[in-house]
Amino acid sequence: MTERPRPDEYAEDFESYIQLVPEGDVLETLKQQIKETASLLNSLSEEDGEYRYAPNKWSLKEVIGHMADTEWIMNYRMLSIARGEMATLPGYDDEEYVKAAAFNAHSLTDLTQHYTSIRQATLSLLNTLSDEALKRRGAANNEEVTARALAFIIAGHELHHRNIIKERYLK
Repeated sequence: MTERPRPDEYAEDFESYIQLVPEGDVLETLKQQIKETASLLNSLSEEDGEYRYAPNKWSLKEVIGHMADTEWIMNYRMLSIARGEMATLPGYDDEEYVKAAAFNAHSLTDLTQHYTSIRQATLSLLNTLSDEALKRRGAANNEEVTARALAFIIAGHELHHRNIIKERYLK
């Protein structure tokens, strides 16, 4: 899937994520991200997972958990829209999700495996969607979006947070 979504296929809030996605096949980008992100996270210690770069900021474990939660939600949206769902899908409060999840009670290894398994599910879903399904429009959080745009949002969201991990957590 090399055709990038047009700006009318997603909310303006997602523009920065989509711009992070390199040119080329987004499926290949998603596959490469599993290797790169898992390699980065597997090089870290449990102590690293507890690190917060500032007071009231998420721990590294919470960032990984947030990435996983967001990908689950975007996958649900992509599946629903690709199948023709006409109801507006709900938004979510990522801060509340992180608070409720207790990610710090899990090992960094388990969170990394959880995240990579969700990415495998993302790839599996995308491999079943036709071009027509990827172009379908729906609404999530009261904003119009296509299934195709959600694939790019997933890739860009991961890149955004990997950059934050490198810049703020791994100085």
